[in-house]
Amino acid sequence: MTQATWLGHPRGLVTLFMTEFFERFTYYGMRALLVLFLTAATTAGNAGLGLDSQAAGAIYGLYAGGVYLGSLPGGWIADRLIGQRNAVFWGGVIIMLGNFTLSIPAGAPVFYLCLVIIVCGVGLLKPNISAIVGELYKDQPGAKRDAGFSLFYMGINLGATVAPLVAGTIGEAWNWRGGFFCAGLAMALGLGLYKIQEKYLGDAGLHPHPTSPAERERGFKILWGVLAAAVLLVGLVFAGVIALDVTTLAKFAGYAMSSLGVIYFASVLIFADLTKEERAKVGVIAIFFLCAAMFWAGFEQAATTFNLFAQDYTNRSLFGGLFPDGVHPASWYQTANPLFVVLFAPVFAYVWVALAKRNLDPSAPAKFGLGLVLLGAGFLVMMGAAQLIIASGEGSKAAPTWLLMTYLLHTFGELCLSPVGLSNVTKLAPQRFVGQMMGTWFLGAALGNLIAGLVGGHVGSSTIQDMPHQFLQMAFIGGGAGLLMLVTSPWIRKMMGEMK
Repeated sequence: MTQATWLGHPRGLVTLFMTEFFERFTYYGMRALLVLFLTAATTAGNAGLGLDSQAAGAIYGLYAGGVYLGSLPGGWIADRLIGQRNAVFWGGVIIMLGNFTLSIPAGAPVFYLCLVIIVCGVGLLKPNISAIVGELYKDQPGAKRDAGFSLFYMGINLGATVAPLVAGTIGEAWNWRGGFFCAGLAMALGLGLYKIQEKYLGDAGLHPHPTSPAERERGFKILWGVLAAAVLLVGLVFAGVIALDVTTLAKFAGYAMSSLGVIYFASVLIFADLTKEERAKVGVIAIFFLCAAMFWAGFEQAATTFNLFAQDYTNRSLFGGLFPDGVHPASWYQTANPLFVVLFAPVFAYVWVALAKRNLDPSAPAKFGLGLVLLGAGFLVMMGAAQLIIASGEGSKAAPTWLLMTYLLHTFGELCLSPVGLSNVTKLAPQRFVGQMMGTWFLGAALGNLIAGLVGGHVGSSTIQDMPHQFLQMAFIGGGAGLLMLVTSPWIRKMMGEMK
């Protein structure tokens, strides 16, 4: 039977596009509200949890870092046990239930449990829906495959653009729990469309990779054992037997992720049977891992530092007459980055192609360096905004253009670094280590998100007088690392085998 098509692409791409649109709506709607809800007063009409900024940042870091780490076991469960199609569906169900439960007014322990549930759901869905996209194009030329992934990536960013405007507005202007309910409703709609249109996916992702019955049985035993241990741990926490301080837990998780990365790369470089060229390329992946962790540690402060800056120090009077408190929701600014990605990703793609035709396309290390420099430049803008508020006197606020300019620079940095990272990890990794090396990319993103939460919580709990120095420090770290990458890019290219 001839495969159904849409604008020259497999019809199943629409199924996955819409599913990812609603899943990203759910994730980014939740992301826009999380820190604001955690720090909102418990006595207000729209009551939050009343946490300080440091604890809220640590919780966000654990949540966002857990989402990326969850992609590793999520991929394993799909590959070995249930298949990617089932993983996407049941991951969506878990996300939906987690968000619906968040909408029920309950204590902090229930809220934290729901975050863990959502992390498990995203870990199942996120890596496997992308894998199914790849399956749809397994017999297609490379250019068509790239175009399909570009359209799929558009679904991600459109969902992320709309979510803060809808869920964020409902949560801030009406009721936090209503915002979480809206996110759950979006996932429910996405699941419904997924099931209605699933027939267009053909056999893509339908079955796990061939394994013996004994291997599958062993895999399920491992899975049930891990789940049982997790339930026991949660029960002990709820019973008060184990006392958890979220900031300490987040710091411990950061040390654990860093140690895991160091131990893994050291073991591969020292003990794996690699050629000299392969060892050099693994060394480059380790450098990219460090750069990615550093970049996301700065970039993901959008949900912590910048979110709190929008709430406390940004003039939000535009359209304020539509809202009871006279200001528009702070979460609206979370829509800037995905909107800029939608607008400027085609521009960057055109520029790279045009430069390549003239043999001027920057190398991967140079693009990483440029991304980090742009990250640092964004923090310099924030330093200027903080200095302006201090100079203007108590009670003054910055114009929204400061935040928007920062988001624009950070988006440009993302477009330089993120697509290049995934592409080069798969290209540089020795064939027998490709899956594991992709795992290190997710580990770098997880570590960066965790650090972003810890740093954002620290900055968010500071006074405006402290912020110029803090933003300058972050500009020096990001920009300095970027300049170092630019200077050393010829040496790194030799390690990659691109220069003699």
